[in-house]
Amino acid sequence: MIKFDWKAFDWKREMKQDALMVVGLLLMTLSYNFFFVPNQLAPGGVTGLATIIYYLWGVPVGLMSAVINIPLFLISYKSMGRSFAARSLAAMLLLSLFLDSLPSFAMTEDLLLATIVGGALLGVGLAMVLMGNASTGGTDLASAVINRLFPHLSFGTILLVIELCIVTFSGFVFGAQNALYAGVSLFLTSYIVDMLQEGVATSRLFFIISPKSDRIAQRIMAELERGVTALSGKGLYSGGDTSVIFSVVSKKEVHAVKKIVHEEDPNAFVVLTVANETMGEGFSRLMPK
Repeated sequence: MIKFDWKAFDWKREMKQDALMVVGLLLMTLSYNFFFVPNQLAPGGVTGLATIIYYLWGVPVGLMSAVINIPLFLISYKSMGRSFAARSLAAMLLLSLFLDSLPSFAMTEDLLLATIVGGALLGVGLAMVLMGNASTGGTDLASAVINRLFPHLSFGTILLVIELCIVTFSGFVFGAQNALYAGVSLFLTSYIVDMLQEGVATSRLFFIISPKSDRIAQRIMAELERGVTALSGKGLYSGGDTSVIFSVVSKKEVHAVKKIVHEEDPNAFVVLTVANETMGEGFSRLMPK
């Protein structure tokens, strides 16, 4: 018999995750009940498909979402961790309950406003559910199932195709204009989820290859007070050893770094890229307190 270690159980963390999940589910419900469903917008996902079915045959959105989600969950639960699977099942059932038990009416009949506000609410809500170590299932589970059957197809491609099929199907039921608005909302929701999960890209990452790398590094550290790491490299074309400077700076400091490199070695090889989130000394914390 497996004994549960209650002393090692982090009640504060679990309660925080539960709160994030429930608030996120409520925001998702508001997006559908006040903006999407009353305005005949189906921005992808199982709930979007359930919205279409609701207008075709009158089946409640929450009930239809559960009917579609539960078989997908039963097929996929073995690939999830026990805690994540339990929380996801709870989130999926709670969302279905909220959708059918809370009132539903059009907060606005302006489709553009409904698209923007609904997409933003859905994105924030979904991100909070994910931060609460849960998922509402849906097309993610369907994509995972198809990916196991056809491993040569990428998960992202399958998910995109499924979402586009749902949005396109909504066009036949609600009209092309509503389908286009639903597509915009789908894009907005995905962008907000990624932004909240990965962080706003405010940092820039420099890779600098130069024979004067030591001098460039000293100036970056002295003038910008940014850390610099020297990586050992070897040019496969020239066959010579070289030093690669690695440094992360803020967006506002990009010009200053370029100026330093240009003054020290105008022929230096520089790669500048975006760092979606930078954690550590001088930047954000790895995790909130």
